[in-house]
Amino acid sequence: MLADEGYERATVTTKDAFPEDEWIRIRRAPFVAGMAISLADPGGPFEMGRETMATVRSATNPPSREQLLSEIALDLQDMTQHKQNPLKDFKVAKGSAPGAQVLAELGAVSALVKAKASEEEYDAFRSWLVTTAEAAAAAAKEGGFMGFKAVVVSAGEQAMLEQLRSTLDLS
Repeated sequence: MLADEGYERATVTTKDAFPEDEWIRIRRAPFVAGMAISLADPGGPFEMGRETMATVRSATNPPSREQLLSEIALDLQDMTQHKQNPLKDFKVAKGSAPGAQVLAELGAVSALVKAKASEEEYDAFRSWLVTTAEAAAAAAKEGGFMGFKAVVVSAGEQAMLEQLRSTLDLS
């Protein structure tokens, strides 16, 4: 269908649509979503390692084929292959609620994407952030003793997932 027949042509948003400072925030957003889970219910080093690996897998393999998501994932793949930390410039201020800071960052980044991306890309981006957080939450059992009475997703992680969905208007 042609645009002059009353149909709009689908737009494709790329990395070039964003200034460098915005792109850095957008690119690290899947890792920030995974970090939200780790902050919601800090476990030991094994749990943290599993959550981090699940975040990396999800962040470098988006669930859909939108150009924007593909470019983010490719940048993240390149960074991880070169042992660069996508979160290196993201600091959580001491003395304040880290979960609230993470949610505020993800809300702000979502607004950046919404301002320049198509509705489909925006929806896919927000869903990807939640999917990444869910992958981190499901990566390691929490609580219990030596695996007994442990749960896959703790109450703190579930609460963070709900707050994330609310922040991204996906509830």
